[in-house]
Amino acid sequence: MLTPDELTRFARHIVLRHIGGPGQQRLRRAKVLVVGAGGLGSPVLLYLAAAGVGSLGIVDDDTVSLSNLQRQVIHAVADLDKLKVESAGETIAAIDPGIRVVPHAMRLTAQNVAATIADYDVIADGSDNFDTRYLLADACAEARKPLVTAAVNEMHGSLTTLRPFDRRADGTNWPGYRDLYSEKPPAGAIPTCSEAGVLGALCGVIGSLQAVEVIRQITPFGTPLLGKILLVDALDMRFETFEY
Repeated sequence: MLTPDELTRFARHIVLRHIGGPGQQRLRRAKVLVVGAGGLGSPVLLYLAAAGVGSLGIVDDDTVSLSNLQRQVIHAVADLDKLKVESAGETIAAIDPGIRVVPHAMRLTAQNVAATIADYDVIADGSDNFDTRYLLADACAEARKPLVTAAVNEMHGSLTTLRPFDRRADGTNWPGYRDLYSEKPPAGAIPTCSEAGVLGALCGVIGSLQAVEVIRQITPFGTPLLGKILLVDALDMRFETFEY
C-alpha cells in the first residue's frame, strides 16, 4: 500500500484515470534497468524517479566530465569526475529517498548482460554505441524482457519498444531490433556525438518520451510503440511514426 506521503507525492498520477492508485502501486513495485546515465539516461532516470518507480538500476562505466553537462542533466558541476552511477544515484535520492538505486559501474558484455538484466521488469537502452544496443536487444529478447530503446544524433532522434517474444492479434510475433536494423553499420559510418555533436534539449525530448514508454510497460495505457518507430527531426520540428 502507498503511504500517506506517497499518496500526496503521487496525487496527480492517482487521479489520472489511465494510472490511478493500482497503477501507482505497480510503479512502486517495479524494477527498471537504465543502460547509460548520459544524454538519454538522464531524463529517463529523472522522470522514472519522479514517477515513483521503486527500484532503478543504472549501468554506466564512465565518470562525469564538463562536456557532459550540456545534455546530461542528472549531473552537475559538483559531480565532475564522479562515477555517473554514483552521481545519478545521489540525484535520484534527492528526488525520492524511497527509491532503491542499484549501481552497475561497468560496461555490458556477452559475459555479464544476462545476469545484469535478470532481476528487472523493463529495460531502457540509452547507450551510445551499436555493440551495446545489439547485445542488449538480443539478451532482452532471449530473457523475454521488454526493451525500450532510443537514440539521438545531431538533430535527430528515434524511439521504439521491443517485445519480440509476444504475439500480435494475428498470431505473429512483434518484430525485434534486428528486424529494424538487420546489421550493425560499419565502424565509422555514423559519426559519434563527440564528432558530429548533439542538440542537448533533443536528448531531453527523446528521453522523456522513452520514460513514457517505460511507464506504459509497467502500467499499461494507450498504444505503445510496438512494431513502430518514432522519428524526431528537430531541424523542422517534425515527428513521424512508421510501422516496421
